[in-house]
Amino acid sequence: MSAPPAAVANSSRRVRGSLAWHAGALAVLAVVLYPVVWLIGASFKEGDEIIGSLQLLPTDPVAKNYTRLADGLADIPISTFFYNSAFLAVGSVIGVLLSCSLAAYAFARIKFAGRNMFFVLMIGTLLLPYHVLLIPQYVLFQKMELIDSYTPLLLGKYLATEAFFVFLMVQFMRNLPKELDEAARLDGCGHLRIYWSIVLPLCRPALITSAIFTFINTWNDFMGPLIYVNTPEKYTVALGLKMFVDQEAVSDYGGMIAMSLVALLPVLAFFLAFQRYLIDGMATSGLKG
Repeated sequence: MSAPPAAVANSSRRVRGSLAWHAGALAVLAVVLYPVVWLIGASFKEGDEIIGSLQLLPTDPVAKNYTRLADGLADIPISTFFYNSAFLAVGSVIGVLLSCSLAAYAFARIKFAGRNMFFVLMIGTLLLPYHVLLIPQYVLFQKMELIDSYTPLLLGKYLATEAFFVFLMVQFMRNLPKELDEAARLDGCGHLRIYWSIVLPLCRPALITSAIFTFINTWNDFMGPLIYVNTPEKYTVALGLKMFVDQEAVSDYGGMIAMSLVALLPVLAFFLAFQRYLIDGMATSGLKG
């Protein structure tokens, strides 16, 4: 028995709709992946071929852009830039997780006078553009003689100045059952023990989410090190890339692109290592305890 004409027409429309959806998704994927493919192909091109050619992949691949990285920049090993970036990124992650989680615990689990007002003021700092605070912060650190050091880049991370991550952790902690705190107090636990032994382990998805974004933002930060760091030996990867382009001499675009590709690997590895916790955090952030 053959299918009715209406069912055949509906099936045909579904097939065409599915094909159109997949074709659109592939087109969007091609647009998103184009810069990555271009970056990989350009890292195997000569410098003049990178600027003057529209070809996506090299016709005659060369590996000297990567081998040149071993020579360093201005007598500074490339590993120095990666070490400096890793030091700042790891230090920032530790500072954000400790300070923001403590502030979030206070806002979410402790009742004190003016709690709501202070929380609103903290959220209000998200409305302040970074460039508005740049000059007064620079003047402050200059008066404290902390320029050309990592202190201006790390100090705020340990003082819970990242309002977005505080807000994220507060929303997560508010969903935890209050009975856990009450049971812990009956056993003689104070706020510090409750925070460390009960709240933090249950907030692991929110902590990992904050760690991922902090690591990526710090690793890719260009403006902060550019303002506060002056010594080339203290440059991060972002500032090291700038050294490849010299307006008064020959610019090494091939080396810059090769280093850009290598600089993506730590961020990609960090994300892949903790991505499942990021997904867990998004999946459980709306659950009620």
